[in-house]
Amino acid sequence: MSTAVFQVDSFTDKPFCGNPAGVCPLEKEPAEDWMRGVAAEMNVSETVFLWPEGKGFRVRYFTPVVEVPLCGHGTLGSAHVLWEEEVVPEEDPIYIEAKGGSLAARREGEWICLDFPALPAEECPVPEDAAAALRTKPVSASCVAQEGLLVELSSEEEVRDLSPDLFRLAQCGYGGTIVTAPSRSGDTDFVSRFFAPEWGIPEDPVTGASHCSLGPYWGKRLGKSEMIGRQLSRRGGTVRVRVRGGRVDILGKAVTVMKASFLIDPWRP
Repeated sequence: MSTAVFQVDSFTDKPFCGNPAGVCPLEKEPAEDWMRGVAAEMNVSETVFLWPEGKGFRVRYFTPVVEVPLCGHGTLGSAHVLWEEEVVPEEDPIYIEAKGGSLAARREGEWICLDFPALPAEECPVPEDAAAALRTKPVSASCVAQEGLLVELSSEEEVRDLSPDLFRLAQCGYGGTIVTAPSRSGDTDFVSRFFAPEWGIPEDPVTGASHCSLGPYWGKRLGKSEMIGRQLSRRGGTVRVRVRGGRVDILGKAVTVMKASFLIDPWRP
């Protein structure tokens, strides 16, 4: 594999939609300061670095500011690149070890299916500081492992029109904040948005990892194991979800929009 970086739009089949991820397939683990520098330079929600390990790949995910344990759109983009560049045969699954757990990707027709851990949300009192920062009155709130806070609002319109105070939200210390509501559309089950200014992500366009919580949350509410979510960011994206006990299948599409070569050695001292 050459030292290249790809930009992939995930959870979409159209360029310039969905969530852009930087994807860096490498021969071996690079220097951490190099990864942090590349992620800051790419300046997208997450940049993914992956290299062969055992029967699969080891990955690390970086926002422009911090390392995160799990990233759905980055994993989707990485699987897309590994198959598209013929690093892995398209009919073969891809096994990934991340700080957030053991992951896998496989093809399901035109869709890429990610096997992720479920991150259940436990109901908690609505935090006053979060409600003030979101500038709304939540229906309920739940605490989520790794992701932070899940807040349910009364309607899709309220989620779409939300205009939070991002500076104030960053001071709350929740990490990521998922905002969700039932969908009023017949072809989707729920809608969401995701804000993580504390991690250097004012608003994430489409967040695969948040659906590790949204799937179990809405599955219990709706009595379903298979659902479709729509993230209502400016770029927007669709995520199919299947809940399987302690695991969640996250399905989406992806398209490569850019490929470039590094001029700086990833393994420099």
